[in-house]
Amino acid sequence: MPNYKHLFFDLDHTLWDFERNSAESLTEIYHNFELVNHGVVSLGDFVKTFIEINTSLWADFDQGRIAHGYIREHRFRLVFEALKIPQLAFGKDMGEEYLRLLPQKSHLLDGAVALLDYCAEKNYQLHIVTNGFDSIQASKMESAGIQHYFQHVITNEKAGAKKPDAQIFMFALTAAQARQEESLMIGDNWEADIMGAMRFGMDAAYYNPKKLAFKTKPTYDIQHLEELKSVL
Repeated sequence: MPNYKHLFFDLDHTLWDFERNSAESLTEIYHNFELVNHGVVSLGDFVKTFIEINTSLWADFDQGRIAHGYIREHRFRLVFEALKIPQLAFGKDMGEEYLRLLPQKSHLLDGAVALLDYCAEKNYQLHIVTNGFDSIQASKMESAGIQHYFQHVITNEKAGAKKPDAQIFMFALTAAQARQEESLMIGDNWEADIMGAMRFGMDAAYYNPKKLAFKTKPTYDIQHLEELKSVL
């Protein structure tokens, strides 16, 4: 069993329950902007369409096809296009309101706090490696009450690179004064978290609740965060 000292966690979809927190924020937006009066008849369709488009945009960002700013500027426009709703004059305000509401949400994935407590008790050095925005990710962690667990929060803005680029993993190890062989990356994104870390030479634990399968095997494949305790 490897002797890990440093654990590098992804944040969204790995610890912080992005879909639940996003759905709550979108529900507030739906009612506050009275979207039912603008042709968006179904709240469920609005939330589902946003999640699908937002996921696709972040995948494009991970692959280097679009910039961060494009996501912020265009995702609501794309949602309304998909719903066949004419462009709304307050689309920009809606985007800003989403970014205000979302980081205030505090839901974590099942088992996240128990795992972080376990790791802290075992004296692991814990860090975050995320492609998210500096200020947004910091607010999410504060809202969820988990910021105190982590020594370093590495974002693409700080590193000047994003997962899966080797540069962000090198930046993270340097910041943490860690070596590859004593470090483990934990995340839900196959390309950004798992392949990025493994190509860099780090072990990787794939948080894989949907039981997706790929040709390459991760170091560890877990369906629940609780399972990680068995390898730590």
